[in-house]
Amino acid sequence: MDVLSEVLRVVKLEGALFFNAEFSAPWCLMNSGLKGLSTFLTPTPGHLIIYHFLTDGRAYTQLPEGKRVELTAGDIVVYPNGDPHLLGNGFAKPVDSIKTFSPGLDLVRFGGGGEVSKFVCGYLACDPRLSEVFLAGLPPVLKVHLVKEASDQWLENSIRFSVNETNGSNAGSDLVHARLAELLFIETLRRYINRLPHDEIGWLAGARDTTIGQALALLHKDPAFPWTISSLARRVGLSRTRLAERFRHFLAESPMAYLARWRLKLAAELLQSTEDSVAQVAVAVGYESEAGFNRAFKREFNSPPAQFRRKHKDTSSLST
Repeated sequence: MDVLSEVLRVVKLEGALFFNAEFSAPWCLMNSGLKGLSTFLTPTPGHLIIYHFLTDGRAYTQLPEGKRVELTAGDIVVYPNGDPHLLGNGFAKPVDSIKTFSPGLDLVRFGGGGEVSKFVCGYLACDPRLSEVFLAGLPPVLKVHLVKEASDQWLENSIRFSVNETNGSNAGSDLVHARLAELLFIETLRRYINRLPHDEIGWLAGARDTTIGQALALLHKDPAFPWTISSLARRVGLSRTRLAERFRHFLAESPMAYLARWRLKLAAELLQSTEDSVAQVAVAVGYESEAGFNRAFKREFNSPPAQFRRKHKDTSSLST
């Protein structure tokens, strides 16, 4: 079982390819991140992941106070927290990308006429609480080289073909772009996880571990099941003591503590996205007692479920 697939199924990434560009050196863009893109996104996403896929040429990217990261064709660079950043090639004064270009997949050309760099850019919006499990283990800027083998070419070729369609006007093109954006990000995550050092700890390293990855997948696949450390240990083929030790090594908490926190994150999302009663939400995430659910939820979010829901609705109505 694949724990990453189980988590992403619940997180419900909403992606898009939003920019198709051909830059000629020297050039430099300042991407203002979530703050800039929120102008074009309705409703404003809770969390935004931004990425740039360099299909031809070379370039660099850099956080305002960070180290420059060099890029070559086939590299994808991801900003997991949607941070503002620079993107360029050569020495040029930064231009605000949002003020200069409108999002869209019509080919944009810009720069000083020198060496050419071609980009396809995209974003993914997701719930900040549910996505925290894997985003927390990622660096502020992440680079992965995607095009290494012939088997990788299908994704690059699909993206090239998709953005080259006339104005994206073909039926279903928005859905195709969304799925390609998701696939590109998921493939990047898979590559990053696979290249983690063997002594790495954290959720991503745990997901890669054969036993802990299986335990995580079981918990995420059926969080409402009345799991115990004994039943989980039997399913993954370890003793209770050994499972608890290995789980704590990677995630710094017990399997049952991890499950309790995940259930409450799921409950918060259900309270925001559905009209289910508090009692129904409690059952859906594995609580037999509504009173017990209320106490646990208040400890985690500093307000009882009903009040949490009202606050969210009030905030949502103010933002629309």
